[in-house]
Amino acid sequence: MNDNNTTPTAQMYTYFPTFVYSVLKPELLDVVRNVCDENIDKLKDKPLDEIYPLYQTGNLFEDERMKDFSQTVGQLAWDILKEQGYAMDGLTTYFTEMWCQQHYKHSAMEQHVHGWGSQVVGFYFTKTPKDCSRVLFYDPRPGKVMINLPEAEMNNATAASNIINFVPEEGMLMFTNAWLPHSFTRHAAEDPIQFIHFNLGVGQAPTAACSAPAAEVV
Repeated sequence: MNDNNTTPTAQMYTYFPTFVYSVLKPELLDVVRNVCDENIDKLKDKPLDEIYPLYQTGNLFEDERMKDFSQTVGQLAWDILKEQGYAMDGLTTYFTEMWCQQHYKHSAMEQHVHGWGSQVVGFYFTKTPKDCSRVLFYDPRPGKVMINLPEAEMNNATAASNIINFVPEEGMLMFTNAWLPHSFTRHAAEDPIQFIHFNLGVGQAPTAACSAPAAEVV
């Protein structure tokens, strides 16, 4: 296509965006890591799976020590949905799942999404050794993925990208919408990576007068 100086500059519009949020919360780290370690230790009498060597705890949201973590995560999830344009007044976030995963060398997490009422998903990283797994988020638009052209530079995050990766660090809290596919790369470190994985739903608040209710547990 030839340049034409008489052609007006096209105006660009951006709709249907995909969001990933990250914030450092080191003040929560000691308590959450202690709860994770305590619950992981209870599982170590079982042999690790050869294909996916990891331990996974049950839900931790009923542990009283996780109260500050739960309130922080629930409030941030509520704020995120409100900022995205959802009518959140009179609604509250609640945990459907909150569990610890500890992955050992060569473990990974396959690409997936979370349904069954989840609206927001996320991670809180408690142990991130050098060369640990990376978090991957995938373009959720199947039409774009099917016809995508080769990327000019795969190391750059552009409109052509199909996958975005993040390097976890201890105390990092991440959120995204539950419909966004995500996974973890193979864990290359000798020491395990440990993190909380959580899913939150949205429901009617106990009173419609609440503008930003704290997260509940179901």
